Amino acid sequence: MLLSFCGAAGTVTGSCYWMQTERCQFLVDCGMFQGSKTLKELNYGAFPFDPAKIDFMLLTHAHIDHSGLIPKLVKRGFKGPIFATQGTFDLLTYMLPDSAYIQESEVERLNRRNVQRGRPPVEPMYTRDDVDVALKSFSNVAYETWREVGDGVRARFWNAGHILGAASIEVEVATGQRDKRVSRLLFSGDIGPEHKLFHPDPEAPDNFDFICCESTYGGRRRGDLRPEKRRQVLAQEVKAALKRGGNLLIPVFAIERTQELLLDLSILFDSGELPKVPVFLDSPLAIKATKVFVKNADLLEDTGNVPDLFRRPNIRFTESVEESKMIARFTGGAIIMAGSGMCDAGRIRHHLKNNLWRNDATVLLVGYQAPGTLGSLLGRGVSAVKIQGEDLRVKAAIRQIDVYSGHADGDQLIAWVKARLPVKSAIFLTHGEEQSLEALRNDLEAAGVPAERIIVPQLDDVVDLSAGESQVKFRPVPHRLAGKSLRGPDWHNELAEFSLALRDRLEAAADDKARGVILRRVIRTLEGDGDGDDRNRKH
Repeated sequence: MLLSFCGAAGTVTGSCYWMQTERCQFLVDCGMFQGSKTLKELNYGAFPFDPAKIDFMLLTHAHIDHSGLIPKLVKRGFKGPIFATQGTFDLLTYMLPDSAYIQESEVERLNRRNVQRGRPPVEPMYTRDDVDVALKSFSNVAYETWREVGDGVRARFWNAGHILGAASIEVEVATGQRDKRVSRLLFSGDIGPEHKLFHPDPEAPDNFDFICCESTYGGRRRGDLRPEKRRQVLAQEVKAALKRGGNLLIPVFAIERTQELLLDLSILFDSGELPKVPVFLDSPLAIKATKVFVKNADLLEDTGNVPDLFRRPNIRFTESVEESKMIARFTGGAIIMAGSGMCDAGRIRHHLKNNLWRNDATVLLVGYQAPGTLGSLLGRGVSAVKIQGEDLRVKAAIRQIDVYSGHADGDQLIAWVKARLPVKSAIFLTHGEEQSLEALRNDLEAAGVPAERIIVPQLDDVVDLSAGESQVKFRPVPHRLAGKSLRGPDWHNELAEFSLALRDRLEAAADDKARGVILRRVIRTLEGDGDGDDRNRKH
């Protein structure tokens, strides 16, 4: 019985586990890599397995870093069923077509440049037609109900408290051994925090052989996240932004984060805590996802007696491109919510181009920002960025809050794991950056979990789960990327920063002669002549 970590190992995105048993093969999640260009290039390469030989798939939830490569999987030969909750499927009927549309649009722009450069055209990973085929493969499952999913394998989905439909998945695999007839595994998916709006606290049984646990916020402590405290934090940020006089831009994730913000803003408007300023939800996907939440309103908690959860007279949903462009007429006093949440695609980039250079504007980051994304660069405090080929000075105030995170913090992750104990063989820590993984490992040791049972796999690692309770054996396999390439900004980001820094130096130079000296220094450095600096230092 082999478990391969084909994504979200040593990094956060691209969640994908590949299980091989004596009787079948299956996946848990098939997500898209996000972050630096080096990491995202993995999306376009071959899978580390043959899709045609995968018998079925289990999906924890709808977020693209867990589901985004499903259409490609089907396109490459996967023919089996995909088991997911009804809420997850409802969301994916909008999310996957949107993902395909983004890819088709980006490839179209790229191919126009390729023609000019004499390069061959490229194809998107998948199209909306591929999505239509993939959606026909889904089979909906209920929470807390055993389902026979494959030969010798059954699964049970537990509420993960993360987003609508999210689940931790309990799996039992028949071993064929007399002394141990089944092996029990738990895949955490993404675990929600305590007091998460809309959802109960995460659930799952205990006493497993193996657990794969997410580590996104390992080592981080948040404090009180109750709805009243969260709304207080939001109100303070909105008031400060409006006082500056410009627009407030909130890059949003279409699923859950958007709906949480809409509900909290509505409550703050109704109570008079905030003035009823114009609010634009400028994300077709988020608008469609909001309809899914309305459809599933009976499953949502903490909504109280709030009428019409997500709509108010001052909140406008802008779906068309024409409506989106009209928002540019507002130079101040408006709240603009647009995707994507990491600022790497979608309409938020147009609004950033219109507002980042304004001293009175504010950008409020309300979610996780993967290393190398535009959102992470803004969060780091860079002075300039490049958007759609244009260099922009960052003069807007950049603010970050994490009270809307859909992930458990470090203490809550420890509590979740402790509630699942005992774990007979190993706990695999995945879905986290290096610092978070190490922090969670140390905290689990301090909580009494034996160090030898805590494993931090890297991308493409393969472990033999049939080796016995006392040890985990790794199989020697090729790896697509080295560990360092998975973390942080890559050379594409460094090139962009160098380009902006060079432009700063050139603009600050006294005259054209001084600019020529700077450029000659750069050229000599590129040619390997490091002494050129000393010869021209007097200039």
